This record gives sequence, structure tokens and C-alpha cells, in this order.
Amino acid sequence: MFQLFPPHRVAGSNASGTTVLRLGYVPLTDCAPLIVAQRMGFDERHGITLELHRQPSWAAVRDKLLSGELDAAHALYGLVYGVQLGLGGPQADMAVLMTLNRNGQAITLSAPLATALASGRPPREVLAAAPRRPVLAHTFPTGTHAMWLYYWLAAQGIHPLDDVKSVVIPPPQMNDALAAGVLDGFCAGEPWNAIAEAEGVGRTVIASGEIWPDHPEKVLACRRDFVSARPHATRALTMTLLDACRWLDDPAHRAEAAGWLSCPNCIGRARALILPRLLGDSRLPGAPLRFFGDGEVNYPYLSDGLWFLSQYRRWGLLSDSVNLQAIAAAINQTALYREAAAALGINVPDSDHRASVLIDGIAWDGRAPERYADGFAIRATEHA
Repeated sequence: MFQLFPPHRVAGSNASGTTVLRLGYVPLTDCAPLIVAQRMGFDERHGITLELHRQPSWAAVRDKLLSGELDAAHALYGLVYGVQLGLGGPQADMAVLMTLNRNGQAITLSAPLATALASGRPPREVLAAAPRRPVLAHTFPTGTHAMWLYYWLAAQGIHPLDDVKSVVIPPPQMNDALAAGVLDGFCAGEPWNAIAEAEGVGRTVIASGEIWPDHPEKVLACRRDFVSARPHATRALTMTLLDACRWLDDPAHRAEAAGWLSCPNCIGRARALILPRLLGDSRLPGAPLRFFGDGEVNYPYLSDGLWFLSQYRRWGLLSDSVNLQAIAAAINQTALYREAAAALGINVPDSDHRASVLIDGIAWDGRAPERYADGFAIRATEHA
């Protein structure tokens, strides 16, 4: 258990006494809202006590949410949707309470591949010339990193299911695998891309905020029966994390948070490796890591969830019979979020959909996910 701040019992969640909530996280820069919430005592403000539990992988986060060992977690957006659909593992009804951050991930390639790209050669040509079929890692089969990697490859004319071999590796193990020559590249969250550069084993070739500017990334997730059984605690938890995300909007606060993240029982790597990309590294084009933005970041837009469903359809993971709109509406807890935001005086959008244009110039607004998915030239030939 990761206990940074001594718990004090203060009621404030419209429930009797104080509720202790067990939250899981993976050691990444974007787990910062959870660390901040406990360190700053925002949980006390809302009558809850957070117990933070570091997890070795996203599979562990999934399994402990399902078993009840964790009440909620810092989770990949796509992990929640994958569990809801029972893709590659157990099925359970899941909930997204809020978005914790946007952007802040990257694709890193081995030094030889990155050097070839930097010379101006097209990615398709560079990967095709590799001495073996390139091995590229992501962090979870239905997770965000798999989808950013697949989308970027396809935008370069590379079929992610046929032209490369993709494997799943926990983020802290990726750089060792790259250094050992087991991998040719990976897509993961920070600080592991920055660490690869610092250790000379790879170089960042694109930030995720260039693939999809202001894309959704990690969410505050739990099982849906937890929301039903403990509505006051769930609302208090959402308010707590909103306070933490708002606090992180100040660059001086981020600088302080970088020191907390560097602790051995969190990420355990030097603050100097974490801070530049936490602040927004100017050397990387694309939208930087965002946590709040006057609440714009945090709303659980249905269109964000629908994008992941569209990509599962694109890559042959979903059948034509799945009602994508109904799934997103059930998972994303927009009404609960609006209650929590209103209690804190945080603005909420008028619509559950937002418009974006991704790296290939294709627009997305969540209105026709099936047509969007089927319109890509590079996709799986058949649906599941």
C-alpha cells in the first residue's frame, strides 16, 4: 500500500463516518491525480480516506477490480471497455467516473529505427527494411497504447495486425526489453519514453497528442455495482480526484508533484526524468499532458468511449450486432459526474460528444461509429 498522507476522519460525503476506498494505480506520470489527492488531503475534504495500491500491470488492475480487492483505479480507458465486452478476459459491467488526463503517451523506437526515420525515410520503408518482422509492445490488448500504436502504424500505411508483431509488456519492463533487443519499439505512458532516451536505448518518434490531439487517456474506473451500492462514496471520490486534477493545472504544483512521483514506492525514477514531460516538453509536437483545463479534460464524453469501440470494430474484435451507443451510455457515468462537478462549481459541456481530427486528417465526433470504423482503408477484413 502506498500511504503518503496520514488519514484523518472527516465526514463530508453525505454518508455516516468516513469511507476508506482502495485505489489501484500503475507507476506512470499520469497517476499523479491519485498521488496528489492523498498527499494534499483532498480525500479528507470529501469525507473519504484513500488507500493507494501500486500494481505491476494493467492486467493486475483489471483482476483486482473484478475480485473486489480494489474499489476503483487509475485505468486505461480501453481497459474498462474491454472488460465490459469480455474481450480477452472476464466480463463485468464497468463504469468510467471521469477522465483523469488527456495526452501524455508516446511511441519509442530503437535507436537504429529512430535514426532511419529521422533521415526522412517513410516509416513503412524503415520497418519493411528491418532484419526481422518488427516487434512492437503495448500495455494491454484493448488499451489506449494498443490503439495509439495501431492507429499511427495504419496512418503510415502499415497494417498493425499483419506487418508487425505486437506484444503486451508492463511499462516498467519495456526499456529493458528494448535494450536487450527483444523489442524494436513500444507505445507507453511517461516517464518510460523519456527514460528510454536518457538511457540511450531508444528515441521518441511521436507523442500521442500528435496522433489524436487532446485524446482521452486514463480514467477513474470501477465496477458498476460499486456505483449502485455506494453512490455517496463514488461521488466523493470523483470530487476528490477533480480537486487533484485542478491542483495539477499550476506548473509549480506539477513541479512539486514530480518529486512525489519519483519516490521509490511510486515510479521510483529520478525527478529530472519525470518533470520535463509532465510540464509539456516543447521538443515534442502535439498536445501536451493535461489534467483539468477548467474541467474540460475530465468530462466522460460518450464520444470518447465510442472511439475505442469503433477501433475494436475496425480491428475485428466486435461483431455487427453490438450496440455501441448503448454500451458507452451505460459505462460513462455522465449524470454522476455532473453532480460532482456542480458541487465543486466546475463547468460541464452542453453535449456528450466532442469533435476531433486525428493524424490522418479523418474527423471524429462520435455520431456514426460503425460507419467511421468501416471507412478505414486499413482494417481487419472481418468483424468478430
